[in-house]
Amino acid sequence: MACLSTPAILLRRIEFGDYDLIVTLFTRAQGKTSAIAKSAKKSVKRFPGVLEPFSRLNVVLARGRGKGMPVLQEASLEDPFFKIRESIVKTAYASYWMELIYLWMAEGEPQEPLYRLMLHVLEALNSGETPVEVLSILFQMRFLSLAGFRPNFDHCHACKTCLDQIRHASVFSDPAKGGIVCPSCGIPANGLLKISKGTLKQLMWTDSGGLERAARVRFTPTAVAEGLTFLESFVPFHIGKRPKSLKVLRNIRQVVNKKTNMSKGYQPP
Repeated sequence: MACLSTPAILLRRIEFGDYDLIVTLFTRAQGKTSAIAKSAKKSVKRFPGVLEPFSRLNVVLARGRGKGMPVLQEASLEDPFFKIRESIVKTAYASYWMELIYLWMAEGEPQEPLYRLMLHVLEALNSGETPVEVLSILFQMRFLSLAGFRPNFDHCHACKTCLDQIRHASVFSDPAKGGIVCPSCGIPANGLLKISKGTLKQLMWTDSGGLERAARVRFTPTAVAEGLTFLESFVPFHIGKRPKSLKVLRNIRQVVNKKTNMSKGYQPP
């Protein structure tokens, strides 16, 4: 059988029978690839605890018979990203990013720019040098551009007024139209999300230039909240599916924010 050796990030794994696993890998060479890891649940020698979600691996895949699923022959661990796993918040964000890729990507289509983006945010999340919320904004903005869904922040989709010429301080996001609508054209009752023009400009900055520079954009707490709310609505809308991990992420974030407010002596109304 022909074999392929490639770096990969593990997106998902599910049990298959008594001993096997089916793993979904984001490979640098072939994009999303599902493979069967035979006897993975009992073979300590072949897969010694390496098949964990969002681990960075080097894998060897063997082509199955006919149109059968590839077989995972070998997997060596390059980086387990232990510091992500030590934090429930970081784990929740990484799981959300993994699921977005899993839901959007088709099998067997190379996506090397997206692979580099995924690896960058995992490494930054593991190091802890960039706030996790900023990394999520960076990842989602770049993901939208690479997937062909980059939001139009340049002008109101209805009246075509440029963002800088809109007299209001805030506009409304309109995922169905792929961008924004000014208050003169938008109706909040239609479920449109309000977002400030300053936040929009910061989102645009994260989508330009190198990844290291983009991650250094200084977001205000308000911009972080608005940016996450916008992206966590816009991205699922355009991939056509709502990730289950997003609900988990929001619940965890709500609990953490509540504890933070209580520790600061804040009493909600």
